[in-house]
Amino acid sequence: QVALSESGPGLVKPSQTLFLTCTVSGTSITTSNSAWSWIRYTPEKGLEWMGLIQYHCNRYYNPSLKSRASISRDTAKSEFTLQLQSVTPEDTAVYYCARDQSGSTGWSDFDIWSQGTQVTVSL
Repeated sequence: QVALSESGPGLVKPSQTLFLTCTVSGTSITTSNSAWSWIRYTPEKGLEWMGLIQYHCNRYYNPSLKSRASISRDTAKSEFTLQLQSVTPEDTAVYYCARDQSGSTGWSDFDIWSQGTQVTVSL
């Protein structure tokens, strides 16, 4: 059974860099046509797709993040990581990782989601 689980800090100070890791079990992050996304939710903005890394390691990002986001992976650990620089209180959200199997380069019909983790940016 495929499952995704995030890990990372619940609280980050403004101007710091947020690191979140998504651990994938039950499948490989290099499976053909798979793409692994980071998505966040706030009541004000709803769901926002942040970026993804495809099975062959191509990366795509939401331009609204103004190059603050970076996604990397460790295939040996079956993990992919979000790095978000220069966070502000507006980055406070519930963060999710998700999979799609259509080779998408953006928002897609994600078939597997993680449970979500709250990240708060505050002093």
